[in-house]
Amino acid sequence: MKTKIYNLLLALFTLPAFSQVGINTANPSATLDVNGTLKVRDTQMIPALPGYTIMVVNDGTFQVAKVDPQLIIDAATAAAGVNTSVYAAKKTTGITLISLGLFPTGFRAVNFLASERTVGSAALFSDTDNTYTIPSNGVYQVGFTFRYGAGLQAALLTNTPGIGIFRNRAGVGTLIDSRVFSGITIPLVLSLTISESTINSLYTFQAGDKISFGLTGSSALEAGLLGTSIGSFHIHKVSN
Repeated sequence: MKTKIYNLLLALFTLPAFSQVGINTANPSATLDVNGTLKVRDTQMIPALPGYTIMVVNDGTFQVAKVDPQLIIDAATAAAGVNTSVYAAKKTTGITLISLGLFPTGFRAVNFLASERTVGSAALFSDTDNTYTIPSNGVYQVGFTFRYGAGLQAALLTNTPGIGIFRNRAGVGTLIDSRVFSGITIPLVLSLTISESTINSLYTFQAGDKISFGLTGSSALEAGLLGTSIGSFHIHKVSN
């Protein structure tokens, strides 16, 4: 028995440094080639990824390698895809107000154009009716800002002018949100309209809804001041 043990030890000691060892395989293709399952009974829990690498397995060669955790984070982000609902536009010149039969009294839409977008797919916006089309059901974050004229002028706040967001759902129109321009009164002098306002909130939409951005109480506004007005909006889906 002792002779057999000595012979085994001698054989192990004489193996070259680059020898390959196989478990359940007669033809190992790595320094250690395990053809079977692996069980680890005790592993340490780490509090954070920095300073560590992650072990991965190649599906084709079955080789184990280490990888920077950031590569996995980047790959997961890419796999999630781009938010295809994102869209934003800004209009600083050529502003006119559009009136349609579906609009409630006093609401007129700003004539935003697809060419004025700052981000997003042109396919989401129509120059025919100046609307953004909701691509899928869900909750959307929407922001709309409009500065009428220089943002401050002498005017009576007749008809409470302001801004609004309008939704056309299968031919049924709804003003889903609005904000009036605020004003201040200087005793014995005049009234001033602070004619800049912003809407920024979350709304539930259905695929195919058409969204318009415009002004409310528009009969009180002077068309001549639209030449110095600025409007912008942004929209993107945040949840199903």
